[in-house]
Amino acid sequence: MTDSVTIVGGGFAGVEAAWQVAERGVAVTLYEMRPVRNTPAHKTPDLAEPVCSNSLKADSLATASGLLKAELRAFDSLILQAADATRVPAGQALAVNREEFAREVTRRIDGHPRISVVREEVRTIPPGDPVILATGPLTSPDLAEALGRITRREHLYFYDAVSPIVDGESIDYDVAFFASRYGKGGDDGYLNLGLSREAYRAFHQNLLDAEKVPLHAFEAKKYFEGCLPIEVLAERGEETLAYGPMRPVGLIDPKREGAYHAVVQLRRENTAGSAYNLVGFQTKMTYPEQRRVFRSLPGMGEAVFFRYGSIHRNTFLNAPALLLPSLQMRDAPRLFIAGQITGVEGYLESAAMGLLAGLNAVARVRADRLPDPSPLPPPPAATALGALVAYITGADEKNFQPVNIHYGLLPPVPKKGSREDRRRRVADRALKELNEWRKCLPFD
Repeated sequence: MTDSVTIVGGGFAGVEAAWQVAERGVAVTLYEMRPVRNTPAHKTPDLAEPVCSNSLKADSLATASGLLKAELRAFDSLILQAADATRVPAGQALAVNREEFAREVTRRIDGHPRISVVREEVRTIPPGDPVILATGPLTSPDLAEALGRITRREHLYFYDAVSPIVDGESIDYDVAFFASRYGKGGDDGYLNLGLSREAYRAFHQNLLDAEKVPLHAFEAKKYFEGCLPIEVLAERGEETLAYGPMRPVGLIDPKREGAYHAVVQLRRENTAGSAYNLVGFQTKMTYPEQRRVFRSLPGMGEAVFFRYGSIHRNTFLNAPALLLPSLQMRDAPRLFIAGQITGVEGYLESAAMGLLAGLNAVARVRADRLPDPSPLPPPPAATALGALVAYITGADEKNFQPVNIHYGLLPPVPKKGSREDRRRRVADRALKELNEWRKCLPFD
């Protein structure tokens, strides 16, 4: 083991990891392949360049994104320091001037006395201990191949198919019913929305008419048959969905006689049932159109979405099968994984995984100098940081999908007061538990 940390990738996760490590007195070598080798999405050689939106989402504690920001700020996050310095008016959201933000991050990283930036492509897993891989959704082919050899290729994905997640409180349970197909898995295995023939046909037409997100130039239109966008299935024929992800066979509504023409199944995202995943509903529809089309379903008229569906190119791991809560590879503990490649979605979520990988890497470097050399305890599951780690390392590996932070990931509080009141209590609890967790860290 060395007295320094090697980090591959200069995106949100890589620079946050580098900053957290260096600020704790440990030297960092940060590799970034741009501009030696560019990606199809980036425009500049600067670090942490935003490539999609310039918004880091809402800044209020009434939102899970706001809570995650508060937790990152507690650790003096570089990403949030740069965002606050380059923000532009965007209502309640934290939005940044893209170019100024990336330049500010680059300036701070280049100016840190314990960080050395190396501009070259890393094609294999670097030697050393510890190493943090934070190469993002556009990991170069050679490095992805090297990672595939370590992870076994069946645990490394290159296309991301994500179904929407709905707030469980916003579903009409007078309309929905609990049932598993043919009774296998118990009576409460899935929450189901039944459609008559007329309702199904109207929903099918809505899918055909909806506005879709155009593909990026680097995203070839090559979908896997197992994760086709629901609107692509709809284009194959009026009854395709009714014989596919919306097939009604084996599902009986105890409140109604007769069979439905089609059924939408919703799978629990947590034991509390505070969040549900629309099974098989990955989509390229725009967010406003997803809200309009999916709210047309029975029982979904007031649906609140924790996450919208998507399909896009993304390199990510089957984290529950491969990663420890410390973000170390189970079979290669010298190797830490950070950022979107862990199975999180979003700028801040990526930075959050970089922060945690950095803290754990510091603990590994200092293991011989710490009174307890064991890995750091993971953040409490009642915090945004802890909820993300608990999800990506503890989800069902057979149904693992990338996730962004939302309040459905955190343990609920008693149902008293408005939804905003309850979220404020969740946030207050999270920040209190985060503060207690920080007291347990041997170097903070």
